[in-house]
Amino acid sequence: MATLGVQVLFGFLLGLPFTVRFSRLEAWQRSLYLAIVVVSSISIVLLVAPVAYHRLLFRRHQRGSLLRAANTMAIGGVIAVALAVSGAVLLVTSYVEPGAPAVVASALVAALFATLWFALPLARRARSPGSGGREGPG
Repeated sequence: MATLGVQVLFGFLLGLPFTVRFSRLEAWQRSLYLAIVVVSSISIVLLVAPVAYHRLLFRRHQRGSLLRAANTMAIGGVIAVALAVSGAVLLVTSYVEPGAPAVVASALVAALFATLWFALPLARRARSPGSGGREGPG
């Protein structure tokens, strides 16, 4: 799902400079836009890379290294998605309602990503007994 979402965001971003209103963006908003495009691209690369990795190592008895690499890439990918979406919220809200409302909205979105995608799972992981990555019943 994260891959599809960031691809939709990326598609939206690609069309943005060709709109009439893009020229109304301030210099910092244009820099933010470029950063969001780059981070979105990175997230797509990281989220899709495990597929290519798997295809190239298929039937080569590399399951362990494949899983470790895919996990690392997926974590990097979701971090990049969170950054891209938070940046996109800042870009849009700063255009529609500049100042504090834009900062508050983007900070709230970033905090939700940090809490729901990272802090809660890591807290759960820290509390779980050494299960070797496997969940028990319930």
